[in-house]
Amino acid sequence: MNPLLRRSWFDRFVMAALTLLALAWMAPLLWVVALSFKPNEFLLTHTDVFLAPPYTLTNYLDILQTSQVFRWLGNSALVALLQTVGVLVLSSLAGYGFARCEFPGRKWLFALVMFGLAVPAQSVFIPLHRLFSDWNLQNTIAGLTLPGLSAPFGVYLMTQYFKAIPTELEEAAMLDNTSRFKTFLRIILPLSLPAQATLGIFTFLACWNDYLWPLVIATQPDMYTLTRGLASTQTNFAQSEGLGFLMAQAVFAGMPALLLYLFFQRHLVTAVAGTGKS
Repeated sequence: MNPLLRRSWFDRFVMAALTLLALAWMAPLLWVVALSFKPNEFLLTHTDVFLAPPYTLTNYLDILQTSQVFRWLGNSALVALLQTVGVLVLSSLAGYGFARCEFPGRKWLFALVMFGLAVPAQSVFIPLHRLFSDWNLQNTIAGLTLPGLSAPFGVYLMTQYFKAIPTELEEAAMLDNTSRFKTFLRIILPLSLPAQATLGIFTFLACWNDYLWPLVIATQPDMYTLTRGLASTQTNFAQSEGLGFLMAQAVFAGMPALLLYLFFQRHLVTAVAGTGKS
């Protein structure tokens, strides 16, 4: 068989396999969306119907009629935005320092930061809660935001990306008596936009979907995030009561994150390719 023809058949087989895997991955998501448009009474006896009627928008209307849902939505957006900006600023500065600056103990300090990747976030909830309680930061935006600013993965990602940028660009700028900070701000930072977009997506999604920390630090309904607030409206689902409403909550909470990912997804491949050059 002609090698080119054999390669063509192999490529088709790979594409078909990947398509089947993608459909298998999407099946649970389609099931969730389908159930969100079904009446709760109908779902007491039927949970395996995808496209057949009946349909209803009641589940989504019930979410919008929840008295504080838009307050929770605003809290989630504000906390996720503040946390994303903070992580981008701190990770960019730290990453540039590790990638370009020589100082005593740099390798040991970088190893210490990377060790943070091995520490589960849940393991520090108790000391964090006591610390924030002593500082009177419970039920505050600061209390919801500050723990997420510690981002070892962000430091690692930005360090690797900055290492891939040619040093000649900085050397040329410094020959014009440009300070290191201005060089970082005007030359290096714009070149790292793909990595920052990737880190921003990961940080925003992690903060938006976070449930455990808001559950610990937010005890007043007006300070709930969207995940915490929607969970507080759920009743007993042991007998599938309100299953359509539960699925509608999942779709409603996940839609902003999905739109964000679709908007910035083109930056992901560029950032991964850049970190692989180091």
